[in-house]
Formats: sequence, C-alpha cells, structure tokens
Amino acid sequence: MADPRNRRMPPVGVKLTTDVERRTEGFRARVRWTDPSTKKRVGRVSHVRTAEEVEEFFEQMRAATETGNDTTITLAAYAASIGDRWQRGLDPTSTAELYDTGLRLRVLPALGHIRVAKITAGMIDRTIDGWEAEHSASTIKNSIAPLVRVLDEAVRDDIISINPAKHRARRNLGKHVTHTTGALRQYALPDLPTLQKLATACGKVHQSYSDHIMLAALLAARGSEVAGLRAGDVDWGNRIVWIRRQHYPGKGGLVVKQTKGRSDRPVPMLDALEPILERLTDGKEPDDPLLRGPRGGVLTTATVRDATHWDDLVAKLGFGNLTRHGLRHTGATWMADAGIALHVLQEILGHQSIETTKGYLHPDHRHLAEAARQANQFLSAAPTRRDTTRRDGPRL
Repeated sequence: MADPRNRRMPPVGVKLTTDVERRTEGFRARVRWTDPSTKKRVGRVSHVRTAEEVEEFFEQMRAATETGNDTTITLAAYAASIGDRWQRGLDPTSTAELYDTGLRLRVLPALGHIRVAKITAGMIDRTIDGWEAEHSASTIKNSIAPLVRVLDEAVRDDIISINPAKHRARRNLGKHVTHTTGALRQYALPDLPTLQKLATACGKVHQSYSDHIMLAALLAARGSEVAGLRAGDVDWGNRIVWIRRQHYPGKGGLVVKQTKGRSDRPVPMLDALEPILERLTDGKEPDDPLLRGPRGGVLTTATVRDATHWDDLVAKLGFGNLTRHGLRHTGATWMADAGIALHVLQEILGHQSIETTKGYLHPDHRHLAEAARQANQFLSAAPTRRDTTRRDGPRL
C-alpha cells in the first residue's frame, strides 16, 4: 500500500524547501514545509529516474502552493474529487445519464490512470481510434462529451491551461459537424416493399413490433418519439401526425419529455401509414397511447432490439448494418427523393441546422440538372439580338 505521506500536497502560501539524493536507479526528490495548523515539518517524497523529472516534481509542488490544486492527480481521482460538478446544465433524465455512462465505461478505463496534466490531444485521438472499432458514433460522442466537460473543470481549477479534448468531438457527429450531401442515405432502406418485408418479419414476434417499424420509418421519427405518440396526435382533418414528445427509459424510470428539438413538429400522413393509424386509433381517447407492446408497456428501441433479435433478423434479411435509428433515416431519405423542399423537410425532421437536413439529399445533383434544363429553356425562347453597328476598331 502506498505511503499516504507521498500523496500530501503543500497548502497555499507555504514556503518550500527541497533536496535531492542520487540513488542507484535514479533520484530521491523531497519537498518539505511547515504545516500551518500543527506547526510541524511535513513533506512529500518522489522517486524518479531523471534530473528532468526531479525538476518537474518540484515545479508541481510549487504550483500547488499558488493554486491549492494537486497537479499530479490522475483523471480518475480528479473526476471522483469533483463529483457531478461537470454535469451542470445537463438534463439529468437523459443527457447526464448517457454522459455519466460514457465516462465510467469508456473514458476512465482508457485514460483514468493518467495524470490530468499529462493527457494530450494525441492520447485522446488514439483512444477515440480504439472506440471507433467497437462503438457507434453516438456512443463515441457520449464518451467524448463528458471527457471534455471534466477537463474543462480541470482548466478552471488551474490544473491544466488548455483542454486537449476540446475539439476532438468534431471527429464524431459533434454539434459542430456538418453532414455532406447524401451522407445519411447509407443508413436507409431502399424502398417501401423492403420496409414492409422487415415489418412483416418483426410482426411474427408481435404486431406491435411491426407497427413500430412502420411508424418510425414513415414518420421519419425516433424510436422514443414513436413511443410518445398518443391517439390525439393523429390529425385526420389535415392528414398530419404531430410529433410532440419522447417516452423512454431514463434515470429513475420512464421519462416523458419534449422532442429533441424542444418543439412540436407536423409530419404528413403517407398513404401506406393510413390503415395502420386507423387501426391504432380505433376506439381510443385522445390521451391514450397510440402504440404499446405485447404486455401494455412502452416500446423502447432496446425492447424492439431484444424481442425481435434485431441484429440476426436484419442480417438474415440482407439489410446489413441497419439500426433502429436507420428507420428514421429511411423516411427522411424517401421524403428528400420525393422532392420535398429542403426547408419543409427540415421542419418535418426537427433539425436545428439545415446542414444536417442536407445529408439526405441525393448526391447526384439532380437539382442542378433541373436548373440547367430551366435555364436552357429560357435561353432558347429569348429573341436573338444582332448588333448592326459596324465597328472598324476600338473607340477611343
């Protein structure tokens, strides 16, 4: 067990004395000071290999007398020392829980043993490289974000001067990322018969799973938004379905909250969805849930995954790496291909940035071909003008 005296840090404002002793395998560096409360001489010893490490140790102790912080602390120890301070401003029912999971399960196992002051952008990049081989983009984002927040606290505490994780999230669907045209289309199913084939396969487990598949795709909705639908959200007069809330498991149980964009959004009712909506709304009051599972519970994306054996099912049907969220991408892609105006599609999907919506546009630039056709038609109809003025040379 480590000697606790070798974890002491000098208090703010004390005067330090230092000494060094050469040993066979390096140096024994010691810092001493007088404890302000007990008036006793105390100190801290470090065994290091090089003279440069001796000076680094002394500098760390001097810094502690100026800031009161332990600049030798590891990331794991620092995260424990600040508690949930790094979660300030986060939604405790969703985002905070996801970030806390990312910190515990990925960040601290990978970087927790390293001193905060020694963590570099290169270390973080290599760690992310490893995550990318095992985890989805959203999982990686939920791991980078808490690391950024914890290191932001370390900057405020003067343990480090710059946060080396600050811009790492841009590699993986962070809020600063913009999707290139067509980038999100790869996650979509090709056509309606393919979607119906998937829904039929899920319906063999229970009809509710088939309905979930069709609602998620044809409303271009998240799984949590499908779970939050109520019978009254179906507006038959205007043939609109309103996405108004999310319903999903959160900290302490099931959570009902606003949509991700914090606003209601209307989605046009597609013909293929009409018979499903008629069946699901039949005999229900406006506040009744539109869809529930076999036992009357909320259908979460994890419930659908486990009940349908999703990964095996989509592989067997030849849908590759289709995820449940890929159903939202499917509906969005089809609407984009149908020629829905970009700003209208943005409203349907609830995107804050139109750059994200552009990720569903077809990459072959068909809209430019149509623009060229219109321009050519205009030019071919314009009268030809001839300049009858003879010019023998330039006019001066």
